[in-house]
Amino acid sequence: MNASVGQWLTGTGAAPSTYRVSQGARLGRAGNITITADSDGIVWVGGTTTTCLRGTAPI
Repeated sequence: MNASVGQWLTGTGAAPSTYRVSQGARLGRAGNITITADSDGIVWVGGTTTTCLRGTAPI
């Protein structure tokens, strides 16, 4: 979701090419992520993660 919104916001000039977003506070899992759009318009989403589930799925 943040990548698609970031693409729209940076593409329309409503946000700078790099900005920070806070999310998850109401769920008790507050976190900050960084959105960066490069010169080709590719949007990168970065931040710290926590692995809550690990495993494999059968194909």
